[in-house]
Amino acid sequence: MTFLVKESCIRCKYTDCVEVCPVDCFYEGPNFLVIDPDECIDCALCEPECPVDAIISEDDMQDGDQEYLKLNAELAKKWPNITEKKDAPADADDWVEVKEKRQYLET
Repeated sequence: MTFLVKESCIRCKYTDCVEVCPVDCFYEGPNFLVIDPDECIDCALCEPECPVDAIISEDDMQDGDQEYLKLNAELAKKWPNITEKKDAPADADDWVEVKEKRQYLET
């Protein structure tokens, strides 16, 4: 089992979660973070740190989350590893309540 980052992270990209990860399994894209499922040890430390509830357990996936499990695996192989908290994008707070953000994902 693994954790995954889902749609609510898009354009928010708060990085509070990366500092608590004991195995450094987060990867950073232009406007989204992902978790490498091959590296995640299912410790659950990252989940409560996300201010937009974008991190869920694979066991808690609902309809539509399967795409994000696949995206996390694929993009973790392409994007650089991130291990330290960074400032969120300047307009991150403007995106917190926005739904259906998939079209804004930059890969």
